[in-house]
Amino acid sequence: MRFIKANFPADKSDAVIEILNRAQPIDWSMDSGYGRFEKAVEIVVAKGQGQQIIDDLQSLLSASPDWRVVVMPIEATLPRPTEPEETQDDVEKKAKAKTISLREELYQKVSNDCQLNWDFIVLTILSSIVAAIGLNGDSVAIVIAAMVIAPLLGPILAFALAAALGDLSLMKKATKTALTGLFIGFGFAFALTFFMDVNLLSKEMVDRTVVNPAIIALALASGAAAALSLSTGISSALVGVMVAVALLPPSVASALFLGAGEYDKAAGAALLLALNVVCAVLSAQLIFVWKGVRPRTWSSQVKASRSVKINAAVWVGLLVALAVLAYRFNLQVQSDLLR
Repeated sequence: MRFIKANFPADKSDAVIEILNRAQPIDWSMDSGYGRFEKAVEIVVAKGQGQQIIDDLQSLLSASPDWRVVVMPIEATLPRPTEPEETQDDVEKKAKAKTISLREELYQKVSNDCQLNWDFIVLTILSSIVAAIGLNGDSVAIVIAAMVIAPLLGPILAFALAAALGDLSLMKKATKTALTGLFIGFGFAFALTFFMDVNLLSKEMVDRTVVNPAIIALALASGAAAALSLSTGISSALVGVMVAVALLPPSVASALFLGAGEYDKAAGAALLLALNVVCAVLSAQLIFVWKGVRPRTWSSQVKASRSVKINAAVWVGLLVALAVLAYRFNLQVQSDLLR
């Protein structure tokens, strides 16, 4: 369940009551406002509901000078809400419904997680150093530890959500954060090669130069799982590790190979990284579209639909191009091994 509180001018009271009567939430009450607000209404809605109420309130109040809508999760409530008997139509509607977090909750979450601040930078540096040590030492446990602390989930999801909403500003912010994180991680891993000998026989490193359908499937599953966990309100902690699996090790491996002068292997790991980024973003974007994440207004929905189509076409094109390049790269590697 969710708790929604709206503060608004007194002359909007009748219109707000009409919105609530039409939406039929679990419970609501109206009272005098506080501070600069003249009226306040408190609303309790069931899980997966409330988006239409928030959209209607925003459409009604957006032209007013003083208003605010606050959304909070509810852990428990007493007395427990009684569930009405379901008709056959209710059962069919529930089966077709898509469980999804509120658009505003999704936006706030990904916007916070893709902030380019010192926390993000330090975590990126630490995760890349730990990953470099794990890859070079052929230690699976250390590589996993690096993926746990890697903050790469935020910008990936932010870009995918921005594409679904047609939000160019969030898309730019996510791109800046993602590229900065990857470059910082790559740079620190490369710098480590000046202080330690690179173990070119490490299986963990060599595996990151191989591109195959299983790796692409992993990246697609990672992006889809990330978007699904966010849109349904499920914890994304473990999903963040899945995304880091696809992005962090190949990036660090490429840096280590480059520092060791193994340019072909560095290129192979970089190619794997590029493929994984494309797959993760594409699958996450498709999940958001499937879940019905879209802007509030019709004009914004038209713009978002165009954005989704353009982005999907670009990412699919990149995926095909990189897949062909990876296939040719693997053929060249196999040819070199046979010589």
